[in-house]
Amino acid sequence: MPAPQPLTLDRFDRAILDIVQRDGRISNQALAERIGLSPSPCLRRVKALEDNGLILGYRAVVDSRPLGYDLMALLHISMDLHTAERFDNFERQVRDIPAIVECLIITGQAADFQLKILVRDMDDYQHLLLHVINRIEGVTGAHTSFVLRRVFEHRPVPTQSTR
Repeated sequence: MPAPQPLTLDRFDRAILDIVQRDGRISNQALAERIGLSPSPCLRRVKALEDNGLILGYRAVVDSRPLGYDLMALLHISMDLHTAERFDNFERQVRDIPAIVECLIITGQAADFQLKILVRDMDDYQHLLLHVINRIEGVTGAHTSFVLRRVFEHRPVPTQSTR
């Protein structure tokens, strides 16, 4: 199946996407003023961007550290079999683990998945790895990198080409 073609967006659509990624709570009136449209066409454009799957939702960005999640780990997981059933089972299992905040299938490594994990401390991480993740059927390897410092996170998706 070929990849979907990118939608044609004009400067108003791109401006809307830039602004709502940075401020999802902006009112339609304020958004319309910032991009230079009246409120009705602005709202129609936002709705069209939502309907076409460009805007997937709105959420608050929460700092994990004040909640006691002081340790972030990037965990590379290797699987024994490269079958759809094995991968689907792994994905179902990790989806139900709240400490795993991101799961990516990757290439170019000796691993099949990369997990971003938030835990309180090394004891929590050890329990999660040894008693939960390593017990998922098909997991044959786990290699961890610990994040020393977050340089930036939650960066908006670029709406303009770099060319």
